[in-house]
Amino acid sequence: QVMLVESGGGVVQTGGSLRLSCAASGSAFSMYDMEWFRQAPGKDYEFAARISTSGESTSYASSVKGRFIISRDNAKNTVYLQMNSLKPEDTADYYCVARRGGNGYWGQGIQVTVSS
Repeated sequence: QVMLVESGGGVVQTGGSLRLSCAASGSAFSMYDMEWFRQAPGKDYEFAARISTSGESTSYASSVKGRFIISRDNAKNTVYLQMNSLKPEDTADYYCVARRGGNGYWGQGIQVTVSS
C-alpha cells in the first residue's frame, strides 16, 4: 500500500496557475500509475489526468487538456499537476490516486478555488 499527501492548493484568480504536489510513502512509488481526480461543489468525482509508472504515457480529461500537465519524479516519490489558465469551473477538491491493477489508494484531497 501507499500513503499520499497533496499540497500546493489555494486560491487563485482566473487565468492564474497553481502546481499541486502529491508525496507518496509506504511502498514503491514507481510501481503505480498515478492519477488526479477532482470533485467540484455539488458534483461527482471527475477524472482529470493520469501518468504511467515510467512517466512515458499521459492522459487528460477534455476539460483540462491543453491547460494541465501531469508529471512525476520517481526519485522523489512525487507526482505533480501543473494547472495553467485556470477557470472558475476548475474550483474543486483535488485528489491524487495511486493505482496498480484493480486497486487504488487516495490522498486526503486539497482545495483549489479559482475566483473570477
